[in-house]
Amino acid sequence: MSFVELFLIAVGLSMDAFAVSIGNGTVIKHKKKAVFAALMFGVFQAGMPVIGYFLGSAFAELIKQYAPIIALAVLGVIGGKMMIESIGDLRTKDKNEEPAVREPGIGAIMIQAVATSIDALVVGVSFAAMSVDIIPAVCFIGIVTFVISLVGVFGGVKFGQLLGAKASLIGGIVLVGIGLKAFIEGVFF
Repeated sequence: MSFVELFLIAVGLSMDAFAVSIGNGTVIKHKKKAVFAALMFGVFQAGMPVIGYFLGSAFAELIKQYAPIIALAVLGVIGGKMMIESIGDLRTKDKNEEPAVREPGIGAIMIQAVATSIDALVVGVSFAAMSVDIIPAVCFIGIVTFVISLVGVFGGVKFGQLLGAKASLIGGIVLVGIGLKAFIEGVFF
């Protein structure tokens, strides 16, 4: 897997965390809590692919022959889900029906971190199928997510209304595109 592909996967995976971070940024009042939130998003985004990788490694030989189809299915479903949810969020925003947001506590931030990283668990299975070197990959994903989430939290006040659902839409498009690329390369090349 090339650096560009890994970077695009990292950015695509971090878009859910970015969108949540923007929402959090509109209400978090303390910088330490903002940094903690971004750190938790990065840690969970890095940890979940490891779990998925080892689950996928147990079935690697079986998975390898179907890797292009698995990559397309996994990234397509994740990306498609992100796009559908973000379109729904955009429609809600157009109707001015956005719910009020309260400052999240530590427990809520942890739940958000887990919820936004479930997609990364499944990506870890794809990494096993593609024989990706997992440690550098997940470290990179965690760092990218941390930085993007930190930008989201601190930019939340200014950009929350502008980018929230659009960030997930862009992330979904990126993941679907990478899935298509992996499928085309695996089947035709």
